[in-house]
Amino acid sequence: MEIAYLIEAVIYIFFGSYLYHPKIIKYNTYYDSHLGALTSNLFAVPVVATIISVFQLSWVWIILATVLFGGIEWLFVELQIYTLHWWRIIYTVIGLLVYFPLSKIIYRRILNSLNGFLHSIFLFLCIGPISGTLHFLPIMFFSNRVYTPGWYENQSYDTSAFSVVYYISICIILVVLVKLIRIKKWLKIVMTIMVTLTVTYSLKKVGILFSTVWWDSWYYMLFPLPVLIMLRRSANVYMKVD
Repeated sequence: MEIAYLIEAVIYIFFGSYLYHPKIIKYNTYYDSHLGALTSNLFAVPVVATIISVFQLSWVWIILATVLFGGIEWLFVELQIYTLHWWRIIYTVIGLLVYFPLSKIIYRRILNSLNGFLHSIFLFLCIGPISGTLHFLPIMFFSNRVYTPGWYENQSYDTSAFSVVYYISICIILVVLVKLIRIKKWLKIVMTIMVTLTVTYSLKKVGILFSTVWWDSWYYMLFPLPVLIMLRRSANVYMKVD
């Protein structure tokens, strides 16, 4: 999932490759497009990749799955629920022909214990989609916060782009905390709260973050805690940590 998220962040959010039109979120067409992107990258593509990986399916199945997704993409364009800008369906086909075999390699690798930097990368990939989804969903449905780094003229584009940087940064910090095996669990929880509190206060102080509801700051300061716990459990699967 996180590999799909990272690719989507680059081509879709930062470079505006395409837009979805599910017409579910009525008040904001860009956040409505995010819902379509999430459906693809949180469910459809990773689920097929997981099936291919777990059963180690051959290239025949990979090609069939790739053609299926290419056909669905073409159909969505024809039905006008998917608009291509500079993106082309052939790019999707080429990408999936790399992504699906890569998923098989990753699956085989995580069957064995991991150490060092590779262990850190896999931990990041484990919590990335969880943290990213928890970060984006409230913004999409409730417009509870706005980021204004000034990268784009459109406020929704600006918020979405900075959200990517924010959640990736928090994930990296959580991975670092988990890898610090000599620090007690309770202290890691305190440090997580202090980091999110400092980030929230700092972004508001410099005028990048604006909360529109009372619970916004509390939510983004506290939801990393269960993510930290999940991350620690994931780390324990492959490497003993305190």
